[in-house]
Amino acid sequence: MTTAQPMMRNSLPADTHVGLVSLTIADLDRSVRFYRDTLGFDLLDRSDGIAVLGSATAPLVELFERRGAQPKPPGATGLYHFAVLLPTRRDLGRTVRHLLDIDYPLDGAADHLVSEAIYLTDPDGNGIELYRDRPPR
Repeated sequence: MTTAQPMMRNSLPADTHVGLVSLTIADLDRSVRFYRDTLGFDLLDRSDGIAVLGSATAPLVELFERRGAQPKPPGATGLYHFAVLLPTRRDLGRTVRHLLDIDYPLDGAADHLVSEAIYLTDPDGNGIELYRDRPPR
């Protein structure tokens, strides 16, 4: 008779980060304007049908234009949303204020006890979570 060994849990290091998010979009000009002008991303690179946007220190979103691309139907599998971590509560508040000032629709907000978040959708139906972590204490 064999004795079952306890399963070892594999843990990611605390400083693990998700890299670049790649999205298929229908209209590159429209999406670049949204990520740049609405969310404040910097345009880092643009070539034939592809744009990379992010912060001054990191690329965050890569957009691939496919003319006529449709948002996924409700209930279909696929990306629910991607999350963008903002450094401070003030940064999150400033972003919320900007979105309210330009009447951009928010899909919701949440207090996860360890973080605060708002949710919105880009022009191609991709969900976005903008959040900030609370201090560890």
